[in-house]
Formats: sequence, structure tokens, C-alpha cells
Amino acid sequence: MEAVLATLVFLPGLAVGSFLTVVASRVPLRRSIARPGSACMSCGTSIAWYDNVPLLSFLVLRGRCRHCRERIPWREPAVELTSALLVTACVLTFGLTGTAAVAALSCATLVVVTATDLEHRIVPNRVVLPAAAAVLALHTAVSPSAEWALAAVGASGALFLVAVAYPGGLGMGDVKLALLMGAMLGRTAPLALMLATLLALVPSVILLARHGARARKLAIPFAPFLALGSVIALFAGDPLLDVYLRAFG
Repeated sequence: MEAVLATLVFLPGLAVGSFLTVVASRVPLRRSIARPGSACMSCGTSIAWYDNVPLLSFLVLRGRCRHCRERIPWREPAVELTSALLVTACVLTFGLTGTAAVAALSCATLVVVTATDLEHRIVPNRVVLPAAAAVLALHTAVSPSAEWALAAVGASGALFLVAVAYPGGLGMGDVKLALLMGAMLGRTAPLALMLATLLALVPSVILLARHGARARKLAIPFAPFLALGSVIALFAGDPLLDVYLRAFG
């Protein structure tokens, strides 16, 4: 039964991912996500429906535009596949519930900001702020509690203090992303922040080993680590938090 449900959710999840590729590619360029329709970012030629099937068209076209033969960014199939997998995981974990809708919306936003931060080094206000407000409102409606608002303010406030103390270490986009994380995760938001910090240490140590003191000038986008920490906390946060509290509480 779970396999059937996963299949039924995965396919619409790919369609969601296809839309998210448009958001991730156009919003940083301040272009409309509604008009024009799907088109090659290089030559501007409209993409026919049969060349716009998520994942499949990329494979059939061998990663190139049918008209200008310019390479299609790997961002597009990566966003489509990641979005579909996360949406499917949300439904399988939380069922066909309002909680699953909150989780899926949150994950979709995390996918977009990860793509934009990796490619453009920005966390777009036009994406993260409306999403944070929507997740907070929906989560509060589904599970009425002050937890979500308090966690949003707390997580964002914590990163704001870090950004003030170390201006070059964090951007305000990361601070705004923490609003979404808190509204999404509630009590496990601090765990997500801790996981993100630990995960970000890995490339930092590698850069330090390779470049020495010069590594301090090499910026590492932090939003992808915040997103990964949030996803881990979403699906495994409560048991991980219980283990931590038993060990150090």
C-alpha cells in the first residue's frame, strides 16, 4: 500500500519540482514566474510540452536544449527529483494530513533557497518571507500552539545575533530563512541549527586544509546546510532530541 501511495505522490511531486525550477531560475533574475511560459533560458525558445516532462525530457534531450543545443543546467533535474522525493517522504511520514502539507511546503521552499544560494549566493526575500508566513499560519491552524511563532522568532533571533557579532559570517537571508525553520519545526528548530553548523564545518575544514589562512576569505553558502539540518530535524528531530536530552540533560 505504501508503494502505491509513494508512486501516486511522486509523480505530482515531480510536477511541483518542475515549477520550483522556474522559481529558482527566474526569481534571482527578477523575472516573472508566470510569464512567459516555459522557455530556454539561453535562446528564449518556448519549450513544447513533450520537452517539458520532468526528468524524462532531460534524459531524452541528453541535457541540451532541442533548439540551441545549449546545456540545460543540472540544477533543473536535481530540483525536480529532490522535490519529488521530499514531498513523497512528507506524505509517507505524516500521511495525507495538514502536517504533511506544512512539511511539503516547507521542503519545497528549502529546495528553492538551496538552489538560489548555491548558484547566486542569495536567499530571495520574495520566496522565503511569504513561505515563512504561510507555513506559520498553516501550522498554527493545523496544530494550534504558540510553539511555531516562538520557535520562528527564537531561531531567527539567534542567527541575527550571530550575524551582528560576526558580520562576514552570516547574511540576513540566513536570518530570514530561520523564520521558516522555526515555523516549520517548533521545538526541534535549535537541533536543526546545530546540525547545520556541524555540517558546515566539513567544507570549512577542507578549505582550511587546502588554502590555509586564505580560506577565511572563501565564502561558503550556509542556506544549503540550514536546509539539510531542517530536513533531518523534520524527519528525525524528536528521537534525536530525546537522545540528546537523555545524554546531556
